[in-house]
Amino acid sequence: MTSADIRQRFLNFFKERDHKVLPSSSLIPFGDPTTLFTIAGMVQFKPYFLGQAKPPYPRTATCQKVFRSVDIDLVGHDGHHLTFFEMLGNFSFGDYFKEKAIPYAWEFLTKELKLETARLWAGIHNDDDESFEIWKKTGVPPERIRRFGDEYNFWAAGPTGPCGPDSEIHYDWGEEYGCGRPDCGPNCEHCDRFLEVWNLVFITWNRDESGVRTPLPKKGIDTGMSLERLTSVVNQRRSLFDTDAFQPLIQHFAEEAGKPYGSDPETDVSYRVLADHARGTTMLLADGVVPANDGRGYVLRRVIRRAMVHARRLGPAVHLSSGVPIVARLLGPVYPEVKTQADRIAETVRSEEERFGVALRQGMERLQPLLERGTLHPEEVFYLHDTLGFPIELTAELAKERGIEVDLEAVAALMQSQRDRSRTATSNFSAPLAGRASRFVGYDHLEADTSVTDVFPVAGEAERGARRANRRHRLAELEWVESPRR
Repeated sequence: MTSADIRQRFLNFFKERDHKVLPSSSLIPFGDPTTLFTIAGMVQFKPYFLGQAKPPYPRTATCQKVFRSVDIDLVGHDGHHLTFFEMLGNFSFGDYFKEKAIPYAWEFLTKELKLETARLWAGIHNDDDESFEIWKKTGVPPERIRRFGDEYNFWAAGPTGPCGPDSEIHYDWGEEYGCGRPDCGPNCEHCDRFLEVWNLVFITWNRDESGVRTPLPKKGIDTGMSLERLTSVVNQRRSLFDTDAFQPLIQHFAEEAGKPYGSDPETDVSYRVLADHARGTTMLLADGVVPANDGRGYVLRRVIRRAMVHARRLGPAVHLSSGVPIVARLLGPVYPEVKTQADRIAETVRSEEERFGVALRQGMERLQPLLERGTLHPEEVFYLHDTLGFPIELTAELAKERGIEVDLEAVAALMQSQRDRSRTATSNFSAPLAGRASRFVGYDHLEADTSVTDVFPVAGEAERGARRANRRHRLAELEWVESPRR
């Protein structure tokens, strides 16, 4: 069953149960400053849950574009972490609550998709006796209903806003994937036998900046289920990257590299990174995010540059931008904005690849001997970033792969020290002009009478020579690749 089949079955299932099927909202949240990206299906419905706006429909269903960067360093190193994914969800705005949300989920998974009932477990909040009884009535044995605290069974779309306890549905891959402990079950910290498939959130409170929860006038339902995870379960693929959502991309990059997927663990990590980041990059650009040095643009730039590091490992013929047309082909039928902008998106990615190419090459040449040495000093990480433009988080990630820790606090202190020096220099230069404001009139006039208030001497040859010597001395201090610190 393809991911497209499952997506459509989900939407049809809830449409038949009087849910209005609505399109995905943008990855850029509208009017929501609490989050950089749309991180869940309920983000576009926050005003309805909070009672700030009247919902046009009492119950809805969506397939929502979602982007999360919190686990970006883990993407590629396992089979289930992603940046961009599609979230299937059904929602109720004061219309129904647990008594229908739980049976709906059970019916869809066991009757529509025909998953084995014996492989499904439920996780509920410690205090949620009501959900416990509903799950038992639905057909789940008490021993497969586990209770957890806020860490696992409480959810909110951000630091403030609608929130509530939740009930998660977990899929059991089988004892052969377990740790063998008698208490092994969902959320086991010793193995990955269980996979969370669906989260049913019971929207109950509004949480303010201080963490205080106020009961909402009407309770609601917010569910979220990764289409990619569900596809892997339905098709019995332990890794999300072995599904039809990613394989066309992986095979494309493998062809560019000239090395098949599955032949080398390190190469496979790079293929998975490129497949995920091609999707994430394309979808962010399609929704109007542009590469930048802060905010959303910085996250996008970081994703592109991380992908470039892995593309470089695979060989000169591998380029992230070449994956854009494939993403457009796979997701364009559902999100037409991707298909219509495919050429522009690919060109933007190519431009970023060219822009960062020199810094990447120089940075990797400098970094490689340090990684082989087995230690990495904060001054070296700072130099890579400050002089060569090599991102600190990439240095840290590449070091972590070698088992090398980076003292990020010390690096941050060096960066702060540099900013302080820069502010002091700027302040000293600007001091003679203090209290003598000047207004630019060139927008309105071609000529104007003015007067000279100060004269600044141009640095003489002796001073310029001293500066050059200073700079040579500083570079000599930082030539730690040829003369490593001991």
